[in-house]
Amino acid sequence: MAQYLFNLVKADGHAVRELAAGFLRVSMWGIGADEPHAHALASGDQILLYLGAPERVFIGRADLASAAHDWTPSEAQACPGDSTRGVLLAQVEEWDPPVSMGTVLSRMAPSEKARADFQTGVVRITANEYKTALAVATER
Repeated sequence: MAQYLFNLVKADGHAVRELAAGFLRVSMWGIGADEPHAHALASGDQILLYLGAPERVFIGRADLASAAHDWTPSEAQACPGDSTRGVLLAQVEEWDPPVSMGTVLSRMAPSEKARADFQTGVVRITANEYKTALAVATER
């Protein structure tokens, strides 16, 4: 089991927050074919769901229910946005209010290389980074 951060920063004409809410509603998340780590995603992996700059907030967590795959016709119809592939989510927890990345980073040791902005949509994170974000979410 691995831990990942799913980073959503642009939504091809869709408002990012609304697109993320749509993904959560249908327990799906669009993943581009060229995303680093897309091939490594596996059922059971743990995911933090993140809205990147300028929001920089975690909106929830989930477990993967599938590896990344091309959407079936029914999945493509159900999934919001324009993605043609992605993953199915299980055990989705939406965090309201969202958890600030700044708060999570303030709980981590300075030697850790965690940061708030990412160039990719799928980011491999450490178990400690995952646990820290969950602890902050639980405490709020």
